[in-house]
Amino acid sequence: MKNMRQTNINTHRDAWVEINVANLEHNIKEIKKYIPEGTKLLGVVKADAYGHGAVMLAPTILASGIDMLGVASIDEGVDLRNAKINCDILVLGAVPVWAVESAVKTDLSISIFSKGHIEACRQAYERTGFKPKVHIKLDTGMNRIGVSVDDAVEFIKEVQNSDFINLQGIFTHLAMAESIEETQKQIDKWNKIISQINTNGLLLHVQNTAGTISYTINGTNMRRLGIALYGLAPDYPPCLKQKPDLKPLISLKGRIVNIHTAKNGEGVSYSYTYRAQGDCTIATIPIGYADGIPRALSNKICAILNGHKVPQAGNITMDQMMFDITGVEAQLGDIITLLDEKNSIDSWANMLGTINYELTCRLKVRLPRIYTR
Repeated sequence: MKNMRQTNINTHRDAWVEINVANLEHNIKEIKKYIPEGTKLLGVVKADAYGHGAVMLAPTILASGIDMLGVASIDEGVDLRNAKINCDILVLGAVPVWAVESAVKTDLSISIFSKGHIEACRQAYERTGFKPKVHIKLDTGMNRIGVSVDDAVEFIKEVQNSDFINLQGIFTHLAMAESIEETQKQIDKWNKIISQINTNGLLLHVQNTAGTISYTINGTNMRRLGIALYGLAPDYPPCLKQKPDLKPLISLKGRIVNIHTAKNGEGVSYSYTYRAQGDCTIATIPIGYADGIPRALSNKICAILNGHKVPQAGNITMDQMMFDITGVEAQLGDIITLLDEKNSIDSWANMLGTINYELTCRLKVRLPRIYTR
């Protein structure tokens, strides 16, 4: 397959994100090694596929053997439908009761967990003639959304007995998959609920990416794969010995738009948090915190220029950042690579005490996405 867009970027900005689609295919193949044959797979593409571009990646995700997609909101599902993505799509987040009819009209499955949802489904059915497709969300310990453990069996049976709802599945979410003890508590609650209901024909899903790699939960028949699709690892239990060989999709690059000399002792950028140690060469690229690069990374990261590691210099500004390229032969238009397979966004996350996919979600849409193999 040829590049989906020219690598010689034809935009009005010398900064972009490259997405390696071949790595996406590799990651799905790798994760499948941990999943029993015949298990359904849901690919999570919420938050614009964690900043990677949901509409562009959805066809590859589906062609690689993923059965359905998961989004956070109806609007995200509608975007996929408008792009002619026709697979099953589940809205994983809370759907406003007034929006249930919109989900029905766009053939989206929704998560329900309240009496209000049941009533909204009834009204949507009466107005459209189509039964809303639903998955019941259980709260087994996340304390975010979902039917409480105490009310779950009664709620599930009420939905099963309703003639205006198409119940497709039941699911919960692991809050601390890196902890075997805490996860087992959730699994025990899940098993207690499921043992009291008729689950014939239902999709039963508990494991997210970390759960898929780390745990076997009897009776589940679908897995939800999120961040691992995009080559970034979640938190696994410390005792886990075998982990999938994941390859990040994202590279972040910018072309040098200015090169000049900062004389000994001169400051660089706002507040002069970086001062030249001897005369040094400063290069500027048009990427800043408005593109999703945290300002807190100022003076902490390095990038690659013509095979050489160069330190970022001075406070990162809204639209630009500088690098000290002293001793490196370079000219205007040369590419500085901030992120790639060897220099993953994990290093940034570790510096900031956060998670890798918070940072991929920050990379803003004003950075063009270039899809390559």
